[in-house]
Amino acid sequence: MPPTNKPPEKLPLDKVFAPGGWLAKHHPNYEFRPGQLEMAESVEFALESRQHLIVEAGTGTGKTLAYLVPLLRSGLRTVISTGTKNLQEQLFYKDVPFLKKLFPQMKVTLMKGRQNYLCRQKLYDMEKQPVLDGMDEVEQYPKLRKWEETTETGDRAELRWMPDQSELWKKVDARSEACTGQKCALFDRCFITQMHQRAAESDLLIVNHHLFFADLALRQNDYSALLPDYAALVFDEAHEMEDVATQYFGVEVSSYRMEEMARDTEATLRLKGVKSNEVLGAVGELRRRSETFFDLFPRTEGRSNFDNRDSFLEVNRGAYSALANALMLLQTELSRVPERPEEINNVMKRAKELRATLEIVMESHERNMVYWWERRGRGVFVQATPIDVSTLLREKLFEQVESVILTSATLAVGGSFDFLRRRLGIQNAKERVFSSHFDYANQSLLYTPIHLPDPRQPDFGRLAAEEVVQLLKATRGRAFVLFTSYAQMRDVYERVRPKVRYPLLIQGSMPRTQLLDSFRSTPHAVLFGTSSFWQGVDVQGEQLSAVLIDRLPFAVPSDPVTAARIRQINDEGGNAFTEYQVPQAVITLKQGFGRLIRSETDRGILVMLDQRLIRMPYGKTFLDSLPPYHKTNRLEDVKAFMRE
Repeated sequence: MPPTNKPPEKLPLDKVFAPGGWLAKHHPNYEFRPGQLEMAESVEFALESRQHLIVEAGTGTGKTLAYLVPLLRSGLRTVISTGTKNLQEQLFYKDVPFLKKLFPQMKVTLMKGRQNYLCRQKLYDMEKQPVLDGMDEVEQYPKLRKWEETTETGDRAELRWMPDQSELWKKVDARSEACTGQKCALFDRCFITQMHQRAAESDLLIVNHHLFFADLALRQNDYSALLPDYAALVFDEAHEMEDVATQYFGVEVSSYRMEEMARDTEATLRLKGVKSNEVLGAVGELRRRSETFFDLFPRTEGRSNFDNRDSFLEVNRGAYSALANALMLLQTELSRVPERPEEINNVMKRAKELRATLEIVMESHERNMVYWWERRGRGVFVQATPIDVSTLLREKLFEQVESVILTSATLAVGGSFDFLRRRLGIQNAKERVFSSHFDYANQSLLYTPIHLPDPRQPDFGRLAAEEVVQLLKATRGRAFVLFTSYAQMRDVYERVRPKVRYPLLIQGSMPRTQLLDSFRSTPHAVLFGTSSFWQGVDVQGEQLSAVLIDRLPFAVPSDPVTAARIRQINDEGGNAFTEYQVPQAVITLKQGFGRLIRSETDRGILVMLDQRLIRMPYGKTFLDSLPPYHKTNRLEDVKAFMRE
């Protein structure tokens, strides 16, 4: 193609993406992919015609550039929402700097939740009051002060030396509960203020799903929005939208929130030099009443339905009322603090809001809500969760924003987007599926050992472990072994461990990032993991040559939220198994298998130890939704494939 000096916004898209085009001239590793160009054209058409678009783009399509380039050409202020902070940072620090060469005028802001940023006021207050605990915090504080003097963003991600669970960071982050807003003396120098100022002047805002739905929930309740107004929206990893929206449109109280309320009240008094025995007495009362109330819940770990709230309150009304009254007492005593600083007003407001939330989860009876509780470690959580978020999303999102682009490698079920449309309430959207350009038939082999029993049989764990041992010998380790439950993972791991000579890593033995780094750097390693390793993990090359999955990833039907959704669909005359449970499991399986083939040179085996994939009629829906893997049920074929 002859060279051109025209800027990319003036060129046809095919000249931007074509071999020898704009991207090829500026990107040293650019490779023309027809699916990428087609997706970019679909995105550009949706933006120009103010339409919604659903795009499944297979791994390796290059979907990021396929939506970024049309967005920057459109001139519309756009929000890009990603599934994880890691993907946010990849967009901002890798893709955006490259595109700035093509669009030098563009302004982009990276936005995360407030807890990711430093509060300067809290940091300075610490110098005046003795609030550091332990040698770790004493050693970290001077480093934090030095960093504060040079950082431009205040983003915790810059602090590679700070531990993930740092107690010091919790004392200095910019969470809104302690923020005094424009009344703060440092408002103009505040990192949150500066982030919002940059956002107001930007063409492109890069957020994550949690921040986006926190903003949407605030808008629903007529609170101040976190994001400036925007004309277009892209959801990358859109398969996660329902879960995150469900979280933010629900409410929760927990023993941890009560303790945090008590601890933050004490810390605020210390930082502001306020002495009040009455407030401290109310804090002690809150702790006692909280412990009494949450101890009423059974000691069993896991989630349970709370349909029996009325009978629970008949028996335990005294303990519940005492906790609500303790929050009222704290609010009252805080209101009596003379010449109280704005930080005390914030704590007082939190006590009032926490009492209202407690009343909602214990006494409200919304038809579209499921009420449940969970004991997790030492914590008890009581929640009210929406059963169906489709109406909320249709009214608050899809009917308010002119053009919403939903994209992921895993959105379609059997080539259809009906499941996604129903669950998210999206109507009148264009649909496209762009297959990956990877040669799955030759790069991968899907093995299903049909001689294994149904995973629900008691001897499945023992026999599955024997099969895993044989497979790991064939692959020489280099595998993810993924499970749908933590108990099954532990059981198979303990059975496999004495029988293989490869290094075995297991979820829970170290932080997730460290576990992945160890896997990448340890030859022939095997990683045993659960749901957090099914998506968002990218290991290219021979180091990952096999992905083994124990069973079809159906959501646990007894889970309160899942059970409520199943009941609602069936009560309305639908078939929850085919309309909800199977499609949801299909998308999860596509995510899990998607860990294996991440480049054109990757090669390996996929294993589904659950013979229902082959033997049950609904298995066809799974197989029809997967890429065209070569398939076998013979272990000899696996060994031959790995020898090639």
